Amino acid sequence: MNQSVESSIESIIKNFIDYSPENTLKNHDNDKAFDTPLVGFSRGDDPLYEAYKEYVGTFHWTPLEIFSRSFPLFEVSAEDLTIISWVLPQTEATKSDNRKETIYPSERWARARIFGEEVNVKLAKHVVATLQKAGFRAVAPSLLSPSFKWMTSERFSIASTWSERHAAYASGLGTFGLCDGLITARGKAMRCGSVVANIKIPVTKRPYHDHHAYCLFFSKGTCEKCIQRCPAGALTPTGHDKVKCRNYLLADTKNYVTSHFNFDGFGCGLCQTDVPCESKIPEKDTP
Repeated sequence: MNQSVESSIESIIKNFIDYSPENTLKNHDNDKAFDTPLVGFSRGDDPLYEAYKEYVGTFHWTPLEIFSRSFPLFEVSAEDLTIISWVLPQTEATKSDNRKETIYPSERWARARIFGEEVNVKLAKHVVATLQKAGFRAVAPSLLSPSFKWMTSERFSIASTWSERHAAYASGLGTFGLCDGLITARGKAMRCGSVVANIKIPVTKRPYHDHHAYCLFFSKGTCEKCIQRCPAGALTPTGHDKVKCRNYLLADTKNYVTSHFNFDGFGCGLCQTDVPCESKIPEKDTP
């Protein structure tokens, strides 16, 4: 790594998505699954990670917990760890197709959900392998760790041992919307991932102090477009019903995708498209 470690890792992530043939929807035209990523960094001892554990549940890992679980013979402190987080924006073609839908996902969106997540996993493997080759231990908590699990949170119902969106929030990449999606500088139509490594990289400054700062519903009391877009009735002004959302995804959309697009998959993303925060942080004067 001839450049600074920070810029080198950012280049590794962006180059993989921009140039690797692995970034594909696996459709007839072999279109890209994602556009150029956003990358952010946070420290392993950032108090937010302890706060997540308090609010989500004791099962939610801190960076030190998942790192120590992955490398039990290696002694390290939380301050020696960096969380490398990335956001993979959906392409304009994928967003355009999904804007037109009102009940089920477009084929491109469903492909981005299934084959795009395969890209996300391959990116995580690439980042981990590159770091290990340079002498740094690294783990991708949700994408590669066999210890990752879905859990039940007393406060938030469906939860997990690691949240990619929460890692991205801690790493300065975005804030949460009414539908629980992360609104980033490239919008809410995206997927994300992260790696925890024993490497020291300057953190990305969080340009917000409120975890709902970019959502028009919370900042202005307006919008509610995601509520109107939800075909499952899982969104209301009181928030996101994760059980309704998951049931719709894994039953209704799975049946539709399998029968209409001829691959085993699911998806929705209607609340992420045709909304003011689809592709950017919405302006406060947006109606």
